[in-house]
Amino acid sequence: MLLFFHPSGLCSSLLLLVIIFFSLCLFAPAKCQSSESKRTNYLKLKLLHRRALSSPFHIEEAIDDDSTRLLSLFATLSANITLKAPVVSGASLGSGQYLVDFRIGTPPQKLLLVADTGSDLVWVRCSACRDCSRHRAGSAFFPRHSASFAPNHCYSPACSLVAHPPHSRCNHTRLHSSCLYEYTYGDRSVSSGIFSRETATLNTSSGDLVHLRNISYGCGFRASGASLTGPRFAGANGVMGLGRGPISFASQVGSRFGNKFSYCLMDYTISPSPTSFLLLGDAQQRNMAPLQNMSFTPLRSNPLSPTFYYVGIRRVSVDGAVLAIDPSVWAIDDFGNGGTVVDSGTTLSFFLDPAYTEILRALERKVKLPRLERGVASLDLCLNASADEGTARARLPRLTFHMDGGAVFSPPVRNYFIEVAPGVKCLAMRRAEAGGSGFSVIGNLMQQGFLFMFDTERSRVGFSPAVCDAL
Repeated sequence: MLLFFHPSGLCSSLLLLVIIFFSLCLFAPAKCQSSESKRTNYLKLKLLHRRALSSPFHIEEAIDDDSTRLLSLFATLSANITLKAPVVSGASLGSGQYLVDFRIGTPPQKLLLVADTGSDLVWVRCSACRDCSRHRAGSAFFPRHSASFAPNHCYSPACSLVAHPPHSRCNHTRLHSSCLYEYTYGDRSVSSGIFSRETATLNTSSGDLVHLRNISYGCGFRASGASLTGPRFAGANGVMGLGRGPISFASQVGSRFGNKFSYCLMDYTISPSPTSFLLLGDAQQRNMAPLQNMSFTPLRSNPLSPTFYYVGIRRVSVDGAVLAIDPSVWAIDDFGNGGTVVDSGTTLSFFLDPAYTEILRALERKVKLPRLERGVASLDLCLNASADEGTARARLPRLTFHMDGGAVFSPPVRNYFIEVAPGVKCLAMRRAEAGGSGFSVIGNLMQQGFLFMFDTERSRVGFSPAVCDAL
């Protein structure tokens, strides 16, 4: 039997199909993307590092910054405090950390935030100015100039995820009772203000812009403490927390982009410092050689420090010889001490004893270059490397970390023997002075030249040698 359609009925049917299609695109946009957009649909942010570690003065400054940071991180154990955009290191600005180029608000306002895998909260320095023409653009976020600024209500689910100032009360009967937050870091530095929602405008790997609405963040009107007001924070307008907690930027954006983020840190001892990148989303969908050759190790959990990215080290070798290190130093005990954290905000690498002592002794036995009688910048092993650069590098021993899951991390010598003065190379590691508590830290110098992927969905960390500026 033949079916005949009246022209008006055909038009109605086509109209219905069009409506259904656009409804699907509205409520399930992933289904309407092309295969090409799916392959490249991840965020790419610049990371900036502006201080080259080219003199003992800068090395000493980095060590001071690291010591302060480690005390802050270790304090979270005893106090139980949970703590294509470019990534730029703030080292030259005095912070010793990487800064991420972040645009927030409608229209977007450009700010530089410290990219920190050791904390959760995203917050920006805010100004309540009405006429902000006297304020330099980029010096703070001006919420009155943003059409998308929206404080979270004090009894909203989002507000329950942050700590509040003492004696603050929520008036459930008021329509506009804002969520007040007070976020304390391990060194007792504090950011406080209004926990709000905003639109972030970021670059994707395909070069397009994406607008991420309802990003929860702290609009910080007050900051106190050395970490947030001292010279090490100079040049930054806030912090992009990339930890494992629910309010971190990685967690908020991860639910939309595959619960993965990665970064590739370039050698910032070069001057001028090159641009590194922070990638948020499933970059594995793109056919990049480093991703095809990536080694993965499981993430370990520490209930007393749920923010940090812990990895498991099984053993350490120098030039292929396994060191006699008690395995308990790599384990997390019942008090949350021990274990190893991968951290973007620490420059050098720090190891608990007896691991540090064994590593130092093994390297001292293997080096063929003359040792300086007096160390530089309180580093324990410094060498006269004034010979030919290629020959000097060949004389330095190879350090390898064997991790859970069979992953092997073997950074190049330049990642842990760094030039601190012409013809002088020093070991970029120190003992973690934990005072009975703490953990080991793989710092950002050790991570240079590798693509590190943090896959929270599958609870693992991946790494692979990479040419960072080719990603």
